[in-house]
Amino acid sequence: MNLGKESETVEFKKTTAELKEGIISLASMLNKSGKGTLYFGVNNDGDVVGQQIGKDTERTISEAVYNFIEPQIIPTIAVKTTPEGTEYIQVDVEGTDSPYSAYGLYYARSADQDKHATREALKKMFVGSGFDFIRESEASRQDLHFTQLISLLVSHGYHVSNEKTFFKNERLLTDSGKFNQMAELLSDESDVSIKVARFPGKDKAAISQRTEFGNKCMILAMQQALDYVQSIDETNVDMSGIQRKDISLFDFQAFREAWINACLHNSWHDLTPPAIYIFSDRIEVISYGGLPFGLSEDAFYEGDSHPVSKALQTIFTQLGYAEQTGHGVPIIVRAYGKEAFHISNHFITVKIPYAFVPDWVTRAALNDDVLLSLNTTQKEVLSFLKDNPKASIKEIADAVKKSESTIKKITVKLAELGLIVRSGSKRDGYWETKS
Repeated sequence: MNLGKESETVEFKKTTAELKEGIISLASMLNKSGKGTLYFGVNNDGDVVGQQIGKDTERTISEAVYNFIEPQIIPTIAVKTTPEGTEYIQVDVEGTDSPYSAYGLYYARSADQDKHATREALKKMFVGSGFDFIRESEASRQDLHFTQLISLLVSHGYHVSNEKTFFKNERLLTDSGKFNQMAELLSDESDVSIKVARFPGKDKAAISQRTEFGNKCMILAMQQALDYVQSIDETNVDMSGIQRKDISLFDFQAFREAWINACLHNSWHDLTPPAIYIFSDRIEVISYGGLPFGLSEDAFYEGDSHPVSKALQTIFTQLGYAEQTGHGVPIIVRAYGKEAFHISNHFITVKIPYAFVPDWVTRAALNDDVLLSLNTTQKEVLSFLKDNPKASIKEIADAVKKSESTIKKITVKLAELGLIVRSGSKRDGYWETKS
């Protein structure tokens, strides 16, 4: 008789002489999947070879599971018999109090192997068991204020009666009464800076702009970044069919879900923020921490949500940014497919492609062609005006060592090319550069 193959929830041992190794496998499977089955009397190929069973065999196994796995767990043990009359033992465990240790050490199941749990895996196990790092960890500073967060909550109908009640209700304090890391993250004095970087091409070879939203309540910075990305959206008109069809540059609802999920499920314990990268053909949303421990990719795509911080999720829910339905990831998958996601141990990246080439990319390309057509003196004048917008013709001429008449001709040419615009009066005006 053959029982199949070992897996993340099934382990075979030939005899109870491997009891210690079996206990380690049970703890490892509990940590990965919340359940596990161990067989004695079965070889590695799944063939039942039989286990000698004495009067104390089942008790010995039960006591070993109970004594050497922490938190303690009670197994279900059954003696099985093949049609040929060969006896073997099945041990089942199930629990949700991970991380579980075996003989004082922590393990994680990978396929059919038991591996020592990494520091990052242990953190994820603690989170999965309900430990909230940013709620339990003390803030690096205690002189925090919450004017912005309170204003956001009041605007959504929440009444803040007094500070002590507010701190308690929103879980901004550790058990010892100190401000926690979540309080630091949501305070007016937050050092977290959310970055939106724009690149002129399809890679990071060059950066054209970096905008930072920081030194404020993280949720306010998150919303400002969301508004910024919405501002670059544009609409094309498709007239190829019978009816006019408006096509958005990208699915903003899908982007919104990706960005809010990145901020909510980011691994905030070291206060590293998520980021937005804007390329010429796509937008990328990066969050740190990877998938929660024990959450499979299939469950992730189906919308199963394991928040890194339940306290932070509560505030997101109060402000209308999150729901308990877990519909965010399915919305992205519906719009762009599972291939929009790149998942690794430490990062989750969502790539949102454009439906067409945006106007600002086309304009930038044309602008590059125009800049390449300039001669050396024209480039010098343009560069000088960028740093000195209020410069007079004489000042420009002195700077680039050309005559005033030459400078006048160059400024006319640059204006014709759309690279500069003169604003204001002749005396008090300034040069606005467009490159």
